[in-house]
Amino acid sequence: MLRKIVRLSTPSLSIITILSTTILIVVLSCGCINHKQQNIIENYIDGSIMVDGIERTYHLYIPNNYNPNAHLPLLIVLHGGGGNGKGMEEKTTLGEFDKLADKENFIVVYPDAFKKHWNDGKEDPYSYSARHNIDDVKFISTLIDYLGKKYNIDKNRVYVVGMSNGGMMSFRLACELSDKIAGIATVAASMPENLYILCHPSNKISILMIHGTHDPIVPWEGGYVHIFGKRRGNVVSIEESFEFWARHNNCTLQFNQTYLPDIDPNDGTKVWKKECSNEENGTKVILYGIEGGGHTWPGGLRRFSEQIVGRISHDINACKVIWNFFKEIRINS
Repeated sequence: MLRKIVRLSTPSLSIITILSTTILIVVLSCGCINHKQQNIIENYIDGSIMVDGIERTYHLYIPNNYNPNAHLPLLIVLHGGGGNGKGMEEKTTLGEFDKLADKENFIVVYPDAFKKHWNDGKEDPYSYSARHNIDDVKFISTLIDYLGKKYNIDKNRVYVVGMSNGGMMSFRLACELSDKIAGIATVAASMPENLYILCHPSNKISILMIHGTHDPIVPWEGGYVHIFGKRRGNVVSIEESFEFWARHNNCTLQFNQTYLPDIDPNDGTKVWKKECSNEENGTKVILYGIEGGGHTWPGGLRRFSEQIVGRISHDINACKVIWNFFKEIRINS
């Protein structure tokens, strides 16, 4: 049986167009489309650049009040070994840096290590990047230049923060890229032994360290980094790392170690702080010791059980502490 084909006349099409337009106006007027959510989605950009013939990827957050005519600080956030940029943003810091970026007006980028591990300078036999000498310093340097041209970055206000393997990579960047970076912050990381011996920064650079005294992976006293029973290279102690940067920055003011308020007495940790600074150029070296703390991000999310990584402290929010440190410093040449 033949089916009757009905063709719409021009007046019918006009009616459909009018109805569609009317429905759209109604939806917009009732607020059914979430403009805020649309803006948030547009703020996230996944990109890549080529470095030494390798496509290097990154995840970028642009603040809501971004103005292309204004010089904005750039915060580079480095994930730990086995992770990636998005995981660092979402699961470790719980998006706190993005919230701070909206409030304080800066850009955040979360780069991805090649095959999930940074070439941080220590001899890690299980790291592809270390074994094949992937040039992560060049990657971050190129990324800074690229983003600087694209988003009008303030060259005097580029900062790097990293956790664990990302923290050790941050130390390497402080050693080799101090002409482009104003300061670094590390969480659950100490200086690799090889880096400690070979590090000769061209500039003074401010350093913030946050570390748990009971970190089972990166020991406070230094030695082998242990991950799931495997030795992943040697690091010096936290105190040696602090003293290294205090000497490099010619610290002239030394402040006594002081305890912070124990906001969460049930988390099994207490936090103390010690600091030194250079009176002439303002560079600082600060250490937050987390007594009883493990291989965790204070105020963030524990990725593994307490038996594996130790306790997490809720006495400080590491993201807020780090940004409050960064926003006061500029590059020293």
